[in-house]
Amino acid sequence: MKRTLFTLILLALMVSGCATTSAQEIAAPYFDTGIDSNTWVTIPAGEYPSGQMSHMVFVDTFDIMVTDVTVAQYAEFLNEALASGAIHVGDFEIHEGENIRQVHGVGGYYEGDPFDGYDHEEEVKAGDKIYVPFVDDGSLRLTFDGKTFTPDEAYANHPMTMVSWFGANAYCEYYGARLPKELEWEKAARGTERIGEYGLPYPWGEEIDGHYANYYASSDPYEKVFGKLGSTTPVGFYNGKTYNGFTTHDAASPYGLYDMAGNVWQWMGDDYPDQHYRHMRGGSYYSYEIDLRVWKFNSAGPDYYSPAVGFRCAQN
Repeated sequence: MKRTLFTLILLALMVSGCATTSAQEIAAPYFDTGIDSNTWVTIPAGEYPSGQMSHMVFVDTFDIMVTDVTVAQYAEFLNEALASGAIHVGDFEIHEGENIRQVHGVGGYYEGDPFDGYDHEEEVKAGDKIYVPFVDDGSLRLTFDGKTFTPDEAYANHPMTMVSWFGANAYCEYYGARLPKELEWEKAARGTERIGEYGLPYPWGEEIDGHYANYYASSDPYEKVFGKLGSTTPVGFYNGKTYNGFTTHDAASPYGLYDMAGNVWQWMGDDYPDQHYRHMRGGSYYSYEIDLRVWKFNSAGPDYYSPAVGFRCAQN
């Protein structure tokens, strides 16, 4: 497989990072969704209709988080890992093709990946990798005073963003878990229901509007503050509740997972041997609704980070 990069989508993500900078200086509303971000569910073993053409695929039993990892949860991880010596603050190399740049932030050691020398394959060597960059443009939703990481109160229950694949993987592994495989994630998102010959295109069914998910121009309360670009919504926001006059549909997947479409792209755990790009699933607040369909994916290098990329964990 040649390395895959949906250039337009990633350009949109990078544009979103610039566009949200000034917007996040504005006070954001806080909403308590009532959804516990520490909750996991078990996805039973069995077949499900995978992909756009819905071919049947078997997936073994696994557990997965009901929501994306939040800013508060990630700050707690950083504090624990810093105290244990598992991570450190410093300068890290970011590889962008043949270009390398230095980024100040927090990161840790990664053992590297097998390298097969395929055309366009990028080698991921063992060494220290960036988890989260320290940026002062408003896109990072936690602060570090030299000793302690503290989540921004207004965004504490939002998905953790500006986190690389290395940073997402490290969080999951620190707590004895892992990132989900793409086939696992898709089953958890769409379930086993079929509509005619095909599986569900969205976690909740066939139709989509702005009351089901957070996507570009979906008219959620954050767009009233930040304009059509909007921002992330708290994890589990689309659960049937009404927030300041904005009524949401209960958009949980058939297994009860929230934000499996929209809000933030989610890092996947697959390491494809001939490309070493990592895939993401689910779409984001800066995606059009067509990219929220459960079979769509995006990709980037493992040291990539963005205001529109987050993750959740799985385990056997």
